[in-house]
Amino acid sequence: MNLDDFSDLIERADGGIRRDAEERRERLVVPPGALGRLDELGEWLSAAQASVKVRAIEQPKVVLFAGDHGVASLDVSGRPAGTAHELVRAVLDGASPVAVLARSTGVPVRVVDAGLDCDPELLPAEVVRHRVRRGSGRIDVENALTAEETEAAVRLGIAIADEEADSGTDLVVLGDLSVGGTTPAATLIAALCGTDASVVTGRGGAGIDDLAWMRKCAAVRDALRRARPVLGDQLELLAAVGGADLAAMTGFLLQASVRRMPVILDGVVGAACALVAQRAAFRAPDWWLAGQVSGEPAQAKALDRMALNPLLDHGVHVGEGTGALLALPLVQAAAAFAAELPERPDPTTPEASDGSEGPDGEN
Repeated sequence: MNLDDFSDLIERADGGIRRDAEERRERLVVPPGALGRLDELGEWLSAAQASVKVRAIEQPKVVLFAGDHGVASLDVSGRPAGTAHELVRAVLDGASPVAVLARSTGVPVRVVDAGLDCDPELLPAEVVRHRVRRGSGRIDVENALTAEETEAAVRLGIAIADEEADSGTDLVVLGDLSVGGTTPAATLIAALCGTDASVVTGRGGAGIDDLAWMRKCAAVRDALRRARPVLGDQLELLAAVGGADLAAMTGFLLQASVRRMPVILDGVVGAACALVAQRAAFRAPDWWLAGQVSGEPAQAKALDRMALNPLLDHGVHVGEGTGALLALPLVQAAAAFAAELPERPDPTTPEASDGSEGPDGEN
């Protein structure tokens, strides 16, 4: 497998359609700019759907990749190592923030176990059946995955993207359920952006104190020494300092772009995977939106590198795709406005010269 092959498979969103959508926007009854960024979102959707008149987002889905990371044993996370299955169980039981929000908005949630460190019997078969390995290696001193496991994880993400596209999913809210996942994410972003550990190391979704942050910085620093020699090969990079869930998310993002299926990114883990995917296929970010600012410095670095401007900034850093799911109604509203707002009457037609008032009470 060579991820660079995706560069030939992924097409840009249709620029001609987007220009036509911009021209149509100028003719709508609501003045251009009155809807703020929703205008831009509507035009982006036009290009993604290859249709000037946007279709409604009717079958969105939350897809969460789950995994445990060996580096969490260094106490760099707010949660004990090997407990990501508890996050999965909370989602399945409807007791997590993303589950509550998904239930209230009617959006289905799919959880994929790529590398949880738990007995498979603790979770439903449909969740654990894709597992690549049990947990990922401690990236400060060893590889996260073998080469074979890395390829298997990427192929898992590709397969999940194909399944969603084939089932009619028209937009994916992408998130992760991990313990220790922000450490490999920070390492990947630091390596790809050429920055030091302290610049990218945040406090994670669960929050950590100053001593834990210092341990996390040290882990990222040591992992960076292992990452830099393999920067030229995305698969080797994911094997060295990624993890099964991150490799699967990278494969998912690449194949979603091939299938022209838009994705809303959530936090720093998704941003790291997106940055790896962009390194393989520079057109891939055309198909992604940044849902929110998570507060992680590494996420800000990655989004800036990919020129993705987050839709929301509410300080949500709980993870699980929650922030990205909060942004979904904005995307749906943009689609509805672009599809349903009428155009102004042509001034040359009789109907336009009958003295009727415009939408703001003006002649």
